[in-house]
Amino acid sequence: MVKTSATAMIRRPSPVVFAFVVDGFIDNYPRWSPEVKSLKALTEGPLELGWKGRQMRVDQGRKTTTDFEVTALERPQRISFRGVKDPYFIDFHFSDEGGQATRLTFRFELGQLGMAFRPFEKLITHAVQTGVDRVARNLKHLVESETPDPARAPSGEQ
Repeated sequence: MVKTSATAMIRRPSPVVFAFVVDGFIDNYPRWSPEVKSLKALTEGPLELGWKGRQMRVDQGRKTTTDFEVTALERPQRISFRGVKDPYFIDFHFSDEGGQATRLTFRFELGQLGMAFRPFEKLITHAVQTGVDRVARNLKHLVESETPDPARAPSGEQ
């Protein structure tokens, strides 16, 4: 099993960061994870427990299509996804840091590697960690550059 995580301090309140990730998921996910070349909702409506989607990714030249579902949704603290048939788990945790910032923790777990891949587990872990770090950085940049900064609001406005 491969377990990785990354943390980013985002200078926006947690409801803003949560909304960017969850409410804007269909539009924003391919932007913070550029390996995602297509994303399709398999369930109509907003993300909620049991919501399913399909992604086509290209990771290091390898094209994969997987279905995933929402397995936890705690507004505005957490959302988790799990591969429907593929052994992966994704978790975003949003911790309020005094109302003006959010500590985003992104975890990715890849289930048991097949025998053919076990000799490459360290290399796979490194590649996955690099991707997880990139997602956290991309989310920080996108949220901070595309959402209003309440610290810069004119006095009397929030």
